[in-house]
Amino acid sequence: MTDRAAAPDVLPTRGAARRRLLRSLGAGVAAAWGLPAFAAYPEKPIRIVVTFAAGGASDIVARVVGEQLGKKLGQSVIVDNKPGAGGSIGGTNVVQSPPDGYTLMLSNSTPISIGPFALDKQPYDPVADFTHVALIGSAPCVVMANPQAGINTIVDLENAARRAGSLQFGSGGPASIGHIYGELMSRALGIKLTHVPYRGGAPMTTDLISGVVPVGIDVITAFVPFFRNGQIRPLVVTSRERSPLAPEVPTVAEFGKSSLVLDNFFGLSAPPRLPSDVVARLNVATNEVLAQPDIRRRLLELGVTITPDSPAGFDRFVRAQVGTLGPLVKTIRVTL
Repeated sequence: MTDRAAAPDVLPTRGAARRRLLRSLGAGVAAAWGLPAFAAYPEKPIRIVVTFAAGGASDIVARVVGEQLGKKLGQSVIVDNKPGAGGSIGGTNVVQSPPDGYTLMLSNSTPISIGPFALDKQPYDPVADFTHVALIGSAPCVVMANPQAGINTIVDLENAARRAGSLQFGSGGPASIGHIYGELMSRALGIKLTHVPYRGGAPMTTDLISGVVPVGIDVITAFVPFFRNGQIRPLVVTSRERSPLAPEVPTVAEFGKSSLVLDNFFGLSAPPRLPSDVVARLNVATNEVLAQPDIRRRLLELGVTITPDSPAGFDRFVRAQVGTLGPLVKTIRVTL
């Protein structure tokens, strides 16, 4: 508990008294209409909804950033895992929450750019139904091969698919970022890649190492140890810049395939119509957290390249990715 200074032994000026009266009237009107008094935000714990189960990259990012964000804002931050339906269960929960700054979502490509478009009835508009508050960063996917498959580069992959007429690739499941990237690559390169879905990245990794599938695509985070021991051969990362986790792995852009650049982003999003002062407070606090050396180190260890941005910049980023992936998900008729 902080110490309070003793009250001055003087009468308030007329101006000070008037300001206090206006503040109290404003708070009274807000209370009467059921509106929050944002000048004091935050006054209670903040919830961050994660659309995946505990233990994954999104969950860890939410906890690393959330802990320090709570310290900046003077309130605790609680992580609430709501997985399922391509992230749409958690996304719907956030969209339907009050726009008061006490419910946020650790947004990423799955609940924003993929999941909503894979359902028969789209549960929300990933642009209009959210306030996109702060961009944290991004982690690329990696296209990788079994070392015995004879595929050492993305060019080898193209040639193998053309010779055989089709080439299988594994992912962590239907509508996963790896699945969607494989479909994007198939169309961009004019080759046939056949999707083999798994129930998560771990079983896909097992089959990739054993040669059941020749190629796998997933977010890079969990695979670096397998690159180091030679069990899996990385071909390319899907970002424009090389990943700090595996700087020896080239990018798709280095092979002249800029149309295949795609990052799985991480950010903080909120319900629609979040007041601008709360948006600004959260954005500034998040960017201050991301500037801390220890936080940067911990996120880099997850393969996350930190790219803070303004709310407007983050919104533009989301619009661009949704514009690319949304129609693709509908075209390939991904279902959950």
